[in-house]
Amino acid sequence: MKLINLAKIAREEAYAPYSKVKVGAALLTKEGSIYTGCNIENLRYGELICAERNAIYTAMANKQREFTEIAIVANYRGELKPCRICRSAIAELCPEIKIKTLNLKDNKMLELSLKELYNNKISYEVRSILRIILRKIFK
Repeated sequence: MKLINLAKIAREEAYAPYSKVKVGAALLTKEGSIYTGCNIENLRYGELICAERNAIYTAMANKQREFTEIAIVANYRGELKPCRICRSAIAELCPEIKIKTLNLKDNKMLELSLKELYNNKISYEVRSILRIILRKIFK
């Protein structure tokens, strides 16, 4: 519950004048450090950054590479899950992470693995194989 509460606090710093959807994330590292992030929108849609990637990239900028759990909190009008760009970042940078989401609109909480997040098992497996191949190529 601590991560959820920290994600709620991070959410308050979100800049979402266009979508009005404020999102906060709290990321737990293997060693016990916590990094938070919020979404920051821009008039040019492609330049926005989601809370999940904000937290992950901040942790990585602080030399963290092993993550165990991420909590995501938002006031969203549907089932709250990471977007496709965040899913790709999670698949590459922290594929074994536990994902918890809390939608403040209906107070619904989800707990997912990356495999569950990808509804298609083949899609997850193909992405995992590609990640391994790309790491070997670019090392």
